[in-house]
Amino acid sequence: MMAWRKALFNAAAMAGRERFQMTKGGCILSLNAERMSGCSWDCLKRSLFTSAAAQDKHSKSSSSSSSQRTYTFKTLNVAKPDFGILQVELNRPDRLNAINKDAWREIRECFEVIALDSDCRVVILGGLGKHFCAGIDLSDIADLTSIIGTDSDPARKGFQFRSLVRSLQATFNAIEECPKPVIAAIHGGCIGAGVDMTSACDIRYCTHDAFFSIKEVDIGMAADVGTLQRFPKIVGNDSLVREFALTGRNFSASEASKIGFVSRTFDSRASMMSLALDVAKKIASKSPVAIQSTKINLNYSRDHSVHEGLQNQINWQGFALQTEDLMTAAMASADRSGNTIPKFKDI
Repeated sequence: MMAWRKALFNAAAMAGRERFQMTKGGCILSLNAERMSGCSWDCLKRSLFTSAAAQDKHSKSSSSSSSQRTYTFKTLNVAKPDFGILQVELNRPDRLNAINKDAWREIRECFEVIALDSDCRVVILGGLGKHFCAGIDLSDIADLTSIIGTDSDPARKGFQFRSLVRSLQATFNAIEECPKPVIAAIHGGCIGAGVDMTSACDIRYCTHDAFFSIKEVDIGMAADVGTLQRFPKIVGNDSLVREFALTGRNFSASEASKIGFVSRTFDSRASMMSLALDVAKKIASKSPVAIQSTKINLNYSRDHSVHEGLQNQINWQGFALQTEDLMTAAMASADRSGNTIPKFKDI
């Protein structure tokens, strides 16, 4: 416990002040550094809890209820099963959740809204019906043939294709770029675009009967909306990635678990969703500043060198370490009874 007292005293000394101040919820939590250097842990703890009580009183008086966002889509079902959690489900069970033109647009729109929804801290992504996702809806292949069938200059067709593919990539980029962690809960088939989609998620679970396929080669094309870029970095087995991508063969839940594409497998969809919800609750209970900072920096470091990642972390912490959540978490940790549950404000 002496470490806490010393750390707080040092922080005050480094700031060149006789009093150590932290801003929390608009209140200044002020402790005399000179007194801290000679007081007991119990004395320091009383000071912390006194400051916390003042802050809580201020928060309750100044807080206002945030507006509840509504999510209404044709191809998605969105629910809020618990505090800070959104459950997004592909909702085309009659088409095995194949992704059509509306779904491409709505998935992107949904996650762009979630990114700005202060009430949401974590997302569970699943699918209704027998399968998670059967890939792209081939009935929408007409968009491709309409470009190919024109008499337009080949270079101009090329620009049209580039625009089309870019817009499709943006759908799953929205999942990856959403600062809220996304947990994929996969059952049944996860084929083609389903692998693209789940590769953009942060955590992946699946049922024992789930199966996967990088299927695009079987319809005469290469996967082009994320699998070839994200999947290899997730599993780290170049030879096996090439086997899957070049043959289009199915690989099982056990294979997916063995290579690290999914972190857990389950006997049933119900047990998977139950665990996914438990994990989501745990994430939602943490500081949203800490959680979103973690996801953003993990993604950045994945795509950059170690040195670049560390430099980015330095710049990021320049503002993130000013959060009042540090004191909120410290207050809860100081309660040896374990009865203090930290409550963090939405972002």
